[in-house]
Amino acid sequence: MNAAPPTTGVLADRYGRVARDLRVSLTDKCNLRCTYCMPAEGLPWLAGPDLLGDDEIVRLVGVAVRQLGVTEVRFTGGEPLIRPGLVGIVAAVAALDPRPRISLTTNGIGLDRLAPTLRAAGLDRVNVSLDTLAPERFARLTRRARLADVLAGLAGAAAAGLTPVKINSVLMRGVNDTEAPELLRFALAHGYELRFIEQMPLDAQHGWDRAAMVTADEILATLRAEFDLAPDPVERGAAPAETWLVDGGPARVGVIASVTRPFCGDCDRTRLTADGQVRACLFATEESDLRGALRAGADDDELAQRWRAAMWGKRAGHGIDDPAFLQPARPMSAIGG
Repeated sequence: MNAAPPTTGVLADRYGRVARDLRVSLTDKCNLRCTYCMPAEGLPWLAGPDLLGDDEIVRLVGVAVRQLGVTEVRFTGGEPLIRPGLVGIVAAVAALDPRPRISLTTNGIGLDRLAPTLRAAGLDRVNVSLDTLAPERFARLTRRARLADVLAGLAGAAAAGLTPVKINSVLMRGVNDTEAPELLRFALAHGYELRFIEQMPLDAQHGWDRAAMVTADEILATLRAEFDLAPDPVERGAAPAETWLVDGGPARVGVIASVTRPFCGDCDRTRLTADGQVRACLFATEESDLRGALRAGADDDELAQRWRAAMWGKRAGHGIDDPAFLQPARPMSAIGG
C-alpha cells in the first residue's frame, strides 16, 4: 500500500475505493427548519465572502470531471434552490466535456416553478425530501406550513422530465414512524421512487440518539405488513440505497441504512462544501481547503492534486459504532447531503 497519494489519475483512497460521485453544497441556508436538522432560529450562516462564487464552483467541478474521473454531480445544500446562480451553474456543468450526470437534492419548495428551466439547463433528475403527508405534522417537523408547495414541486419535477423523481424520507420514533406504508402508497400512485433514510448524527443540536432511531429492519417490517418486498435483482454497486421490488415490481422502494447497515466499503463519494472544503466522508471531522488555494492562484493541476491528497486520507469507515466516534462539528445543512 502506497504511503503517499498518487500524483495523477482518479480520486482513489488507500482502501482501493474510487470517488466518482461528487456532492456539491451550494449554500448552508434553508427555508425550512426541520427539527432533526437545525433549531427554530436557524444557524450562524456562512459569510458571503467565504462562499464559493458561481465561477469558482464550476471551475472546481470541472477539475473533478476532467482530471479526477467524476461522472456524477449532485447539487445539495442547505437548500440549493435558493442559490441565485443555480441555473447558470447547472448549465455550465452540463457543458463540460465529458458531461457528468447532474442531479439535485431539494426540499421541493419552488421546484414547480424552476423545474422546466433547470431541465432545459441540463439537470437530469431530483431527490425531494418529504417525511410526512399530514399537513399538521409537516408544519411541526419543518416549522413551516409548506407541504402543498413540496407536493407541487414533486409534480412539477415529474412534468418537466426530471425523472426518476426520488423521495427521501426520514422516520422518527413517535413522530412519523407509522407513515411508511402511506408514503409508499403515495410514491407508487405518482410514479416516484421512495427512499427511507435512517436518521444520522448530523443535527446541529447534537441531540441524535441511536436508541430513538427507526432502523432499517423496523422500516422493512412495517412495509412488509402491507406489501410484498423481494430483493432487487439489479446489482447495487456503490448506490447507498438497498432496494426491493414492491409487489413483484417494477416499482421499487429503498432503504439507506447508513447506521445499521453501513456501506462504507463501497462508497464512491467525495464532497465539496459551499465554502470550498473537500470532505472525504459525510462524517469526517477534518476537511481540506480548496478555496484558499484557488483564490491564491493555484492552477487546475495543483487543485486536482490537493483533492487527490484529501481523498487518499479517507478512513475505512464512518465509525459510528466506535466508542470514540465524534459527531462532525458541521451539521448536515453546512456539509451537503
